[in-house]
Amino acid sequence: MTTTPLARQDCAVAVLGGPTAVIDIGGLRIVSDPTFDAAGPHGYLTKTAGPARTEAAVGPVDLVLVSHDLHPDNLDERGRAFALTAPLVLTGPVTASRLGPPAHGLAPWTSHSLPRGDGQGDLTVLAVPAVHGPEDAERDADGNVNCEVTGFVLSGEGLPTLYVSGDNASIRVVAEISRRVPDITAAVLHAGAARVPVKYDGRPLSLDSRRAAAAAAVLGADVVVPAHYDGWAHFSEGFTDLELAFHEAGLSSLLRTAPHGSWVDLRP
Repeated sequence: MTTTPLARQDCAVAVLGGPTAVIDIGGLRIVSDPTFDAAGPHGYLTKTAGPARTEAAVGPVDLVLVSHDLHPDNLDERGRAFALTAPLVLTGPVTASRLGPPAHGLAPWTSHSLPRGDGQGDLTVLAVPAVHGPEDAERDADGNVNCEVTGFVLSGEGLPTLYVSGDNASIRVVAEISRRVPDITAAVLHAGAARVPVKYDGRPLSLDSRRAAAAAAVLGADVVVPAHYDGWAHFSEGFTDLELAFHEAGLSSLLRTAPHGSWVDLRP
């Protein structure tokens, strides 16, 4: 874990490990699902590696995206503290009510716009659904599997349209997002086939590698950056599984990766 500052980019993403990604787009610095704790036990989950960069290396941010707050692999103690110092946190309505200010809740298919740092208009953040487990699993009173999880689509004039999936296991949801937002050009997909034996007969709670490749095909994205496939003991598939799945699907050219904490260009 390094404190070396992460230099600003025009249009790129750096996955820090686990789900945490730094997104520089439209002159804004955005962090999704911040997790900065060191390796160690977190209740029934075990973190096996800390992030590649510290909070100090990330520096000031304009926006934090939180897919959900109830699982420490998506928002740990230091990640929560980091998020609550940001000027704005976008998340789901139930999550926002628990986090408090500066969190703003977005129901699925609602959006929030903020001025771009490059002076070229606004960046629009659209909240999209996610299903954190099998489609046929029992749902809570709000219709969620496991808990409320929110994905996001970022867009703006002259920018790639970027989908950040959050912990979604549903290809049906990906197809609905693609239908409603047909111009997605880049995606950060949470993969890893997360499994917890006591939940849903151990079935995946997030995309497995083959479904990640299928999601890329359904979206029609030109650039796919995988995240949330390592750093925690409950992931059942890793990067080699992703490489194989994309190769077998004939989609290897879409998969863009770099060492954690390094930049990947979001433009085709």
